[in-house]
Amino acid sequence: MGQDTQFGAGGTTIGESPQVNAAAEHSGTPPGDRAFRPDIQGLRALAVALVVLNHARVQIFSGGYVGVDVFFVISGYVITGLLLRERSKTGKTSLLRFYARRARRILPASTIVIVGTLVAGFHYLGFLSGGEIASDAQAAALFVANFHFIALGTNYATAQSPPSPLQHFWSLAVEEQFYFVYPALFLLASSLRKTVPLRVKLTVGLILAAAASYAWSIHLTMTDGPAAYFSPFTRAWELALGALVAVLEPHARHFPARLAAVITWAGLAGIIVAALTFNSTTAFPGWIAMLPVVSTALVIFLGTNTPRFGAEILLQQAPLQGLGAISYSLYLLHWPILTIYAEHAGKPPSIGTNLILVAIAIVLSTLCYLLIENPIRKSKWLGARPLISVLLIPICIGTSLLTVFTERQLNHLSMDRYRQLQQYSVVLRNANLDKGR
Repeated sequence: MGQDTQFGAGGTTIGESPQVNAAAEHSGTPPGDRAFRPDIQGLRALAVALVVLNHARVQIFSGGYVGVDVFFVISGYVITGLLLRERSKTGKTSLLRFYARRARRILPASTIVIVGTLVAGFHYLGFLSGGEIASDAQAAALFVANFHFIALGTNYATAQSPPSPLQHFWSLAVEEQFYFVYPALFLLASSLRKTVPLRVKLTVGLILAAAASYAWSIHLTMTDGPAAYFSPFTRAWELALGALVAVLEPHARHFPARLAAVITWAGLAGIIVAALTFNSTTAFPGWIAMLPVVSTALVIFLGTNTPRFGAEILLQQAPLQGLGAISYSLYLLHWPILTIYAEHAGKPPSIGTNLILVAIAIVLSTLCYLLIENPIRKSKWLGARPLISVLLIPICIGTSLLTVFTERQLNHLSMDRYRQLQQYSVVLRNANLDKGR
């Protein structure tokens, strides 16, 4: 990418902007809002808790998968907030810095999990399952896991065969596909029709995109449920709604504080109701995804007011803040631990065993956050060198693919050895039969 390549007089660049403040680098809020939103951190904690408890087969949270939808709304909000804040501060949109931030934030931890899952899969599940995991890992590393599982006909809720330890990477793929397209559209919107305010252009575009995606989600959920679950086109409206919240956030300040407080609690209740009442038979995402998605958007939108008695009272509590901080690492780590253990054991673990495994995942996630995720994401050295940060993309993808290649070679050797043993066993059995005669 060239340095400071201009798109007209609006100051939009795909290169390195000369000066970006720390808030634009690390906050996920639009200009004018607090640089850190404890209510959003609490929502991350709630989202990952719902997903993990659902995967741990805690029956009361049969609809805990809606935690992923909460994450989608947050992601749309945060990415748009970053872009708006940077543009407000510098007058430019640097795609180089954007992808540098995403690379530091996402790739180190996800690469560790992909490589670790591959090694653990071959070790504990054998070369047959290991070969399948290698294919899944390749798709996960290239951010196409959702299309990979669509092609396999995977049904997230009702699959009879053991699920892939990397199946949860489908949602990461959806987000990465959003990151690939959305910043360029943001840049385009900022460059066209400069007499029209950017927020107006974004509002119109996001509403149209969200409406089309939601309509497609309803249609595809009725005709091809598994594909609808993994498709970025049925989930785009959730990310777009989060983005729209960031764009329209200045209007939230006009809401009466008491009304805003009540609505944030109603939004929080909507997420919990969805988690408690939805289950594996719910046609999801479809129209019903409106409940957790809009509920999340309301909590974020009206949380801008920091209403005195709003849902932030609960969401800002220290345990939720701590869980929110490790939510990304925990999301990545918990599923491989649960699935590899279950398949190795040969039977579904008890709830108690699953909760012990979740506790182990929390410990490992904390270590991953402290030793890998946070130091790299907040590195001042990398932050000042976005081009080097972007190089993490080929480095991390290459590391994952090299591990896939290595494990596949070992898999072929294991299969050859297995066939040789089978042939030797047949020869030995025939020899014994001949002796008996």
